[in-house]
Amino acid sequence: MTSSTEADRAQRNTEIVLTAMRELFAEKDTTALDRHWAEPYVQHSPQMPNGLDTLRAVVPGLEGFSWEPQRIAAQGDLVFTHSIVHGWAPHPVVIVDIFRLDDGRIVEHWDVIQDLTSPEATVSGNPMV
Repeated sequence: MTSSTEADRAQRNTEIVLTAMRELFAEKDTTALDRHWAEPYVQHSPQMPNGLDTLRAVVPGLEGFSWEPQRIAAQGDLVFTHSIVHGWAPHPVVIVDIFRLDDGRIVEHWDVIQDLTSPEATVSGNPMV
């Protein structure tokens, strides 16, 4: 059973991630990096280096970007999102992001990215999200 303190922490961290991602990617407000992320920022995505400079450079040039979280879970200092994303790749993708927070700031990130496939094109017939 989860204590109320752990549940409160998970809820706060979830709210931070959702606000941070909305401000940075939907609103293209790169000052969100100063409010919601912290250095040293450890990036585990194979296409991106550590640190926040890459996000500062990439975000303003994203065209048609949308991040549509479908599922969100949080445990301890981790927040997991399962999202449909447009504008990050040439075609829509499904991304599972894992964010680690320290003292209310995002300090580490992992992701898994797959091309969005319609349910009709999957072996199981099930949707990806």
